[in-house]
Amino acid sequence: MIPFNRPFMTGEETVHILEAHANGQLAGNGPFTRACQQWLVDKTGCKKALLTHSCTSALEMAALLIDIKPGDEVIMPSYTFVSTANAFVLRGAVPVFVDIRADTLNIDESLIEAAITAKTRAICVVHYAGVGCEMDSIMAIAERHGLYVIEDAAQGIMSDYHGRALGSIGHLAAFSFHETKNVISGEGGALLINDERFAERAEILWEKGTNRSSFFRGEVDKYTWVDIGSSFLPGELIAAFLWAQLEHADGITARRLHIWNNYHTAFADPETNHQLRRPVIPEGCRHNAHMYYLIYDSLAERSAFIAHMKAADIMTVFHYVPLHLAPAGLKYCRTHGPLPITEQLSERLVRLPLWPGLETELPRVIDTALAFANA
Repeated sequence: MIPFNRPFMTGEETVHILEAHANGQLAGNGPFTRACQQWLVDKTGCKKALLTHSCTSALEMAALLIDIKPGDEVIMPSYTFVSTANAFVLRGAVPVFVDIRADTLNIDESLIEAAITAKTRAICVVHYAGVGCEMDSIMAIAERHGLYVIEDAAQGIMSDYHGRALGSIGHLAAFSFHETKNVISGEGGALLINDERFAERAEILWEKGTNRSSFFRGEVDKYTWVDIGSSFLPGELIAAFLWAQLEHADGITARRLHIWNNYHTAFADPETNHQLRRPVIPEGCRHNAHMYYLIYDSLAERSAFIAHMKAADIMTVFHYVPLHLAPAGLKYCRTHGPLPITEQLSERLVRLPLWPGLETELPRVIDTALAFANA
């Protein structure tokens, strides 16, 4: 069986983990944590980066930092992972879903302004498949209405929007290092801070609501509880693993792009023949080959394709069930207007295997998929 995903190892992870043990610090915020955070700052241009247990934790920190309160509203797409909404629902806010674009499957920026009410506090965008949302338009809308913008860039590391790294454009952003992402630590994430007003408080929330980091920098003579917070930082073993991945992030991305480009070339003719649709990368967006997907004409055709690939021992999977159709979505959220593109494309999209190491099996995957198109 060719799996949909296989976690990639650079070979240096265990070396760094042993080094972390030799350093005598396994709790968080040690040398590897700081190295990873500085890498993120240098690579993206954000003002500050803090490693977290997960992208979910980073989004929860973002909700705390912008002081989300019960009854507040946050505009976002429904075609996303549950964490995008959960982070705000946990604070008592109401996610307000608008439809996505048919080309990129990102939030449709033209629908955002009409969804803004007196209760709206933020816009949370999701860079689907590592392809940037129309951030210039979205940031302009937010500025006109005094709203915060949070980038759910879980899939977006090493991607750019008009020369700016995803995660560096909104007020706050969140990365994921889950094993299904491009750069991994098993579980893990990061909060990126682009608005310096949040930098000091973010560190306090990250350290369980204490000024512990200030104490270790010698800025205060003792540390104490000064704000709400939680234990958001991961241990050094996670950071050590992640550091081995970040050191090779350029190479990992290049290998993924090689696979992505092979897929894209292979499926050009079936798209021309209206047998399927390939991903769309807008001008000015540099993507990271996080995923390669195909869009078929119907749920039945997609299901037949998945069964066809499975019969050949190749795992392909669909993606999100729209949140507005989920039981919790019906309970905690609302939609602004109909979401026909979200509902239709979520039933027609299928993702192909994509991971470093797939190269030798790639012809088999492509030939099997093309056999379905040509049947």
